[in-house]
Amino acid sequence: MKNRVKELREKEGLTQKKLGEKVNVSRQAINAIETGKYDPSLWLAYDIAQLFNMSIEEVFNFKESERK
Repeated sequence: MKNRVKELREKEGLTQKKLGEKVNVSRQAINAIETGKYDPSLWLAYDIAQLFNMSIEEVFNFKESERK
């Protein structure tokens, strides 16, 4: 799933570690989300979107054709 996490994180001046701390996951989890190696749970996606004052759809771009 494509996402804007890296773009939004950098815009806010957050490191992967700091973002992870704010949403209670590891730096490695944030890295995996940003690189598309891991799709976050609905709750984690919600927490990340809320942190940036956005909807889940504004941060994460799910397309049916990309479904595994």
